[in-house]
Amino acid sequence: AISGNFVVIYVFMTTKSLRTPSNLYIVNLAFSDLMIMTTMGPIMIFNCMYETWMLGPLMCEIYGAVGSIFGCASIWSMILIAGDRYNVICKGMAGKPLTTKIACLKILLVWLWTIGWTLPPFFGWNRYVPEGNLTACGTDYLRQDWMTRSYLLCYGFACYLGPFLKLVYSYFFIVKSVCDHEKQM
Repeated sequence: AISGNFVVIYVFMTTKSLRTPSNLYIVNLAFSDLMIMTTMGPIMIFNCMYETWMLGPLMCEIYGAVGSIFGCASIWSMILIAGDRYNVICKGMAGKPLTTKIACLKILLVWLWTIGWTLPPFFGWNRYVPEGNLTACGTDYLRQDWMTRSYLLCYGFACYLGPFLKLVYSYFFIVKSVCDHEKQM
């Protein structure tokens, strides 16, 4: 994962012809995935060696937030890619062309969106705690109070279910468009 995503970023940076607005979405996905592996992986391996969370409560909160930011950014980057493919394949020449400015703005909005959904646990709407076998930290999904459940519902829709529905919508119509095109040939 580290080498593959690094290669994607490197090739994009060194090959001028690949610096297209659509490819910015792919590079953003590669970047967020690379950051997950480089920031989360070593800490998890360290904690697995000791079979528990070893870095204290503050690092647990930071680790959970960082994982949330990069994970949600990866998901929304896939949505940007799907939306771009939908625009090109389904709308064709009638679709609005993607510019570098629009692509960068959408990428910025993805990062602001993910940070916006990651910060509430620091201010009392849920919290980051050790999870599972205690080698990683994430949002508290075990407490039964309304604050915990309401955050999980909203976060789940904003960062998982909502993007999933957008993905299904985009690819349903992409497949339909390709099938319709095949029938016409």
